[in-house]
Amino acid sequence: MSTAKKDGLTRKTASGRDGEQPVLNYKSLREQVYEYLRGELHSGRLLPGAGINLGDICTRLGISRTPLRDALLQLAAEGFVTITPRRGACVNILTMDDIRNSFEIVGALEAAVIESVFDRFQPVHVEKMRQLNASIREVLERHDFENYFELNVAFHRVFHDLSDNVMLQRIIRPIQQRLYDFPRRNYIQEWELRNCGDHEVLIDAIVRKDRDAAVRVWKDVHWSLSVYEEYVREFYFA
Repeated sequence: MSTAKKDGLTRKTASGRDGEQPVLNYKSLREQVYEYLRGELHSGRLLPGAGINLGDICTRLGISRTPLRDALLQLAAEGFVTITPRRGACVNILTMDDIRNSFEIVGALEAAVIESVFDRFQPVHVEKMRQLNASIREVLERHDFENYFELNVAFHRVFHDLSDNVMLQRIIRPIQQRLYDFPRRNYIQEWELRNCGDHEVLIDAIVRKDRDAAVRVWKDVHWSLSVYEEYVREFYFA
């Protein structure tokens, strides 16, 4: 058995009477196609409002429509695309209402998590958050926005992981990804540095054991559209 790659997709093959035949793990292939499409969204090669040429993608990747359909179904469930019977799929446009709803959902959920796990914060968690926030500031100063998103997600995951709610990541992560992934624009450094300031306020509240202050900064500042609306409009609609 051997492996072959095309456009970043890995396929296993096995020798038989007719030569090498593909042995496809459809779940694995679906995941790879999903990541490929996410990369196309992230890079701006698939733009909001654009139709997705399914035949072209299948030809380019050398795959059938089954793994592509499965990947698109996942993207549709996460809000990235809309699938219309007999008309294919198109990339969703992110509206101000979408952003407002996303801020409200994530803000409420994360604030509830912080409140529920507050007594579980230990010095090791505080130190991890400080280190991550320092790293975020470093990449922002270098305008290294490619690494910003994962570091920011890692900061949030410190308190996510303290929660017993196993569905949390499944709900929050796709919303965060949609907010960050498209439209693909340069990040606004001033906005992200202010977010780092919110992180520091949260950390200080944890150190002081001030649960109310921690919840308040996260729900009423960090995820408040009214606080950051100027940046939101510049980032998504300018």
